[in-house]
Amino acid sequence: MATFGIEEEFLLVDPATGLPEPRAAELSQALAAAPGALAPGAPAPAGQAEFLACQLETSTVICETLDEAAESLLSARTAIARAAAETGTGVVLSGAAPRIANAPAEVSGTERYLAMGALTGAVAGEHYLNGTHVHVAVPNRESGIAALNALRPWLSTLAALGANSPFWRGRDTSFASWRLIHYRRWSVQGCPPEFADAADYERRLARLLASDAVLDAGHIGWAARLSQRYPTVEVRVSDAQLEAADSVLLAALVRGLVLTAGTEPDTPPEPELLDAGLWQAARYGLGGRLMGALGDSAAAADQVGALVEHIRPSLEDSGDLDYVLAGVQRLLATGTGADRQRSAYASAGWEGLARLYGQALTAEG
Repeated sequence: MATFGIEEEFLLVDPATGLPEPRAAELSQALAAAPGALAPGAPAPAGQAEFLACQLETSTVICETLDEAAESLLSARTAIARAAAETGTGVVLSGAAPRIANAPAEVSGTERYLAMGALTGAVAGEHYLNGTHVHVAVPNRESGIAALNALRPWLSTLAALGANSPFWRGRDTSFASWRLIHYRRWSVQGCPPEFADAADYERRLARLLASDAVLDAGHIGWAARLSQRYPTVEVRVSDAQLEAADSVLLAALVRGLVLTAGTEPDTPPEPELLDAGLWQAARYGLGGRLMGALGDSAAAADQVGALVEHIRPSLEDSGDLDYVLAGVQRLLATGTGADRQRSAYASAGWEGLARLYGQALTAEG
């Protein structure tokens, strides 16, 4: 069974105004000082500043089962909720900031992040974007390339299931995932190309790194890539999720896809169709049509069902099938995070959104 891990990103805000606040370092210190709030074996500290000083990132332990992942996520989220309450900080569980100030964002003060901010200019100044990143272990780089190629036709379906960023600058964008659209402004992003093998991947990576378009390998923002630090495939297409259960569901689907590599169609969709599929998923979430593994466009529910059927043998082998079936049915019935955010906002404006975030941070579903 392939091990996996989940990284979650959180946006820290002023609870009164909803505007981002650069308090990640403060919360990280508070989390490090309270290790008893974490599950046994969890990384310490539980959170660390991300690219912006208002972003906090956490990582699970290396997991074999979905229960382990849920326990690790809930432990970190509970610790964040406690630290946020103690410091008077609001926590937004969305892929994009619902509100931002007119001034540029404050980049975290590490040498690498400052260099990245200088390189990307105004793009960095508005990078109020948070994602859910799923790592799945692979035995070697060649296996990783096979998994990357197998993932490509399904990235738009994963994006639709994980759409959770409908608001930007205080208004509804009409998109389910504004984060995916905003991310298109970075130099290297979107669906990764198809690779012949690991040598081809490394050659093309080296060509990119020799340009002045990216700072390093971590700056290459493909929706899925090989990790440079770990022996994993890293899938980065999904927004930050409202509830831990949403993140665990995405991880189960990603692991199923990685383990199913080698059974995909011989002729994948053309790159322009895959790119259009990501836009389609960002615009409509589960409320429209999605691009399928053969480049066909069909109702979102049908494409989600096709994904589950495609990976069903792997889900059965790992014992994840029942969890995935229940989770998919829940999303199709109650909507994505974007749908739930819109409902909360329609009911009570910003106060409704803040209440939703607070409830979701400690939800155990």
